[in-house]
Amino acid sequence: MRQLTILLAVVGGLAVSTSMAMAQSPSRPVRGAASDSGDELSSQDREVLDWANSFAGEISQLLERWIAAHEITEEKLFSRLYYPIPRTDPPKYTTDYDALADRDFPAIQEKYLNKSAVLQFAIAVDQNGYVPTHNQKFAMPATGNRAVDLLNNRTKRLFGDRTGAAAARNEAPYLLQQYKRDTGELIADLSVPVQIKGRHWGCVRIGYRRVDK
Repeated sequence: MRQLTILLAVVGGLAVSTSMAMAQSPSRPVRGAASDSGDELSSQDREVLDWANSFAGEISQLLERWIAAHEITEEKLFSRLYYPIPRTDPPKYTTDYDALADRDFPAIQEKYLNKSAVLQFAIAVDQNGYVPTHNQKFAMPATGNRAVDLLNNRTKRLFGDRTGAAAARNEAPYLLQQYKRDTGELIADLSVPVQIKGRHWGCVRIGYRRVDK
């Protein structure tokens, strides 16, 4: 397995380096890191790409507004510190900025999720695949039942699987992949990088059922 190095904050705020194995899930790029033109994409893919570009732009502007308003520093947005939330399964984490994301991400993310009934999710993630705030339908209160929470409480998780890591770290104009989620769904995943003042922070990901191939 490949190893993804991240920082986890432990009790007392001490940051330690650890390695997260990147699960080799049944995931494959459909058209990889494609060109700017999008000539190889279907009409549906091109429409989703247009949404993803706008989505990424809005998230980038929002993060830069946080910095300009002194709500958080650029250093903290890039610190990659994850504070484990006790007794969560799968494990969840808070960060120095996830409260800001809970406040501001939903209005943007839900707007894009509602563009089409075939869209499964529309989220912003950092470079390690961390989702500070998931879509509302996937951020339901935890029940303690792992099977239920795996479906309905997916927020504040690190998605270090092969698809999630590839999307989060891709710096090409976009990346289109097809994979089977841990819920069993087979979907397309189109991601576009998010920049903060010219630095690669992460990406936006839109998952959808492909109806136009």
